Amino acid sequence: MSGHNKWSSIKHKKGKADAKRGAVFTKVIKEITVAARLGGGDPEGNPRLRSALAAAKAANMPADNIKRAIQKGTGELPGVTYEEGTYEGYGPGGVAIIIEVLTDNKNRTTPEIRHLFDKHGGNLGATNSVAWMFDRKGYFLVPNTAISEDDLIELVLEAGGDDVQADEENFEVFTSPDAFPDVQAALEEKGVATIEAEISMIPQNTVEVSGKKAGQVIRILELFEEHEDVQKVFANFEIDESQLD
Repeated sequence: MSGHNKWSSIKHKKGKADAKRGAVFTKVIKEITVAARLGGGDPEGNPRLRSALAAAKAANMPADNIKRAIQKGTGELPGVTYEEGTYEGYGPGGVAIIIEVLTDNKNRTTPEIRHLFDKHGGNLGATNSVAWMFDRKGYFLVPNTAISEDDLIELVLEAGGDDVQADEENFEVFTSPDAFPDVQAALEEKGVATIEAEISMIPQNTVEVSGKKAGQVIRILELFEEHEDVQKVFANFEIDESQLD
């Protein structure tokens, strides 16, 4: 299994994923709304909605917020129509970056994303300028306190998953996109907590960054995450996390 989701692991360790509760709610509500619009309001038959609801649960989102977001997606309540978009480019140190957005105004979002690239040592590229370096995979980030590594490996492989990797605090679970719902269901059935559950872009190879470049990479990724239209950020870097303390 090539690559891993370094940014996902780091942002959770740094607390960035939960730093601004309102911003987290906004992102999850957008995803629930779009998932319900595209696949219906029943999570049993809509894997994307199930993933969004898992994210809502992890963020402790009130049930009323979730219900309204689904109803806006299915048309039962009026709501904003969001357009999906993807931006690709390079950050400091030649790190490849993919940004997925949901926006109600692409004419606003595109120049803002370009400005962040330009201002922080990167450049916005064309479609598929870096996407070819990544594989689309199902991805789960599981705290290592939730289950033993051996039990997780057994559960994941029996459900059709591909691989489990461990670091100091978490397990990363990788699946094919098609196997993602089955692995998600298996984790839920066993009561295994997940910090993150999504269809992700996993790098085939990574670029090592250190020193000043490492700080610059983390900074630009944080700024993208904080943008109101950005849903997900992926990058292909490798870094010594002790430099971030």
